[in-house]
Amino acid sequence: MSSFRPKGVRSLAALAAFAALTAATPMDPANPTCPLNPNWSTSPTMTLTPAVRNGTKVLLAEGRIDAGLPDRLTKALAANPETEEIWLRSPGGDARAGNAAGRVVRSNLGIITRIPSGWACFSACNFVFMGGQPRLVDPGGLFIVHMFTRTGDRSAIDMSVAMGTDATRDLIGDIEQDAALLASEDNDFLIRMGVSRKLLTEVMYRQKAIATEEDKSTRRCLTQDEVKGYNVANNDGG
Repeated sequence: MSSFRPKGVRSLAALAAFAALTAATPMDPANPTCPLNPNWSTSPTMTLTPAVRNGTKVLLAEGRIDAGLPDRLTKALAANPETEEIWLRSPGGDARAGNAAGRVVRSNLGIITRIPSGWACFSACNFVFMGGQPRLVDPGGLFIVHMFTRTGDRSAIDMSVAMGTDATRDLIGDIEQDAALLASEDNDFLIRMGVSRKLLTEVMYRQKAIATEEDKSTRRCLTQDEVKGYNVANNDGG
């Protein structure tokens, strides 16, 4: 397992790095708890790259989460059995694939998930991260949440509108049913991973899924106190 520097030295170094990062990072006016441009990778499909960082064997997981990620992650961990940590940087993607990938991580007991300083893990990435045991969010690392939704599928919505009222009504019913099912799955996942379900009720489900003219905020960056309070992170980062 990875080695850590003495806690006082580690904490001072991490806080100094975080202070330097925040001083140079413009914040997002629409999402005031978050930076304007989170470092969550623009790769259209999450890449999994074995690497060594400070003597620790890690898997760099960077990019958008797609339906094929759980299978790729299973194969990557099998091919690299000495992996100690998974470092995450992602804008999210397929919510159910994120849950499945989180279960893959948890099935490999003892693998640490980490959001390093300067990296961001958003949306479906949250659930991949939660599979780790233990989990680390370094000072300056961003665990960013929002309300999950299917209404981002503009092509399906536009098609249903073109087909008329009945088709639109059917799609809305499907969205509502799927959203309720996803909420149940998310709740079950958090319980299994040892994360407080209050993260859903107090934070995630209080965020808007889609920006409005009155309120453009659609995401929330958790503080270090919050990631520890909700047991998102269950060890000291740094």
